[in-house]
Amino acid sequence: MPDTRTRRGPHPRDHDCFAPAALAPLRRAVADLSWLADRGYPAKASLKLVGDRYALRDRQRKALRRCAAGRRECADRQARSLPAGELAGRELAVDGYNVLLTLEAALSGGVLLLGRDGALRDLAAMSNHYRRVEVTRQAVRLVAGFLDSGGCGRVHWHLDRPVSNSGRLSRLIAEEVADCEADWRVELTDRTDQHLAASPHVVATADSGILDRCGHWLNLARYVVEAAVPEAWIVDLR
Repeated sequence: MPDTRTRRGPHPRDHDCFAPAALAPLRRAVADLSWLADRGYPAKASLKLVGDRYALRDRQRKALRRCAAGRRECADRQARSLPAGELAGRELAVDGYNVLLTLEAALSGGVLLLGRDGALRDLAAMSNHYRRVEVTRQAVRLVAGFLDSGGCGRVHWHLDRPVSNSGRLSRLIAEEVADCEADWRVELTDRTDQHLAASPHVVATADSGILDRCGHWLNLARYVVEAAVPEAWIVDLR
């Protein structure tokens, strides 16, 4: 069935899954899963064990998986995280869909998750199809404005070539950033995760698989949301 959504708002169950009363057990679950990760327990089995223990729903289990991280992982990621004030002159490699979907969710009232490593993530399920929504241009403009204000040098915005509509999205982004001070290059790439993990530039992503393999990284979505979308629905599961 074609994706006909025009917003990235909350899932119908999110207001129950992430209600104030649900947060304390969710935080305990995140702490437990992180404890198991520190001790080398298998990720899939650990997620089921902890999810079953706290009787978590599917959306809560997805949040648990995205927010948990062992102490060593958190310390390593935080040691390589670039502060927002150190953008000047930097060359940036952006995980385009990862950043864009988070900002679209923020602008549409969707739930955002603050994980143990401090990264901000959404609950969107990325597939091989992308459909532009009503806030897409606004999201791109917010990123562009933030990077310009920080004096960023060159921006490589990577979009996964196999994802449908990547070509159309690349043209939209190019239109929105045409007048930016930073030198923007919107690039369609295969195996984008591998490309970013090996990039010599600062990498903007919240993807854990990339964060554990790349060099310096920028918590871009979190910085932009905190600066420009103060009304965003952020669930802190640290």
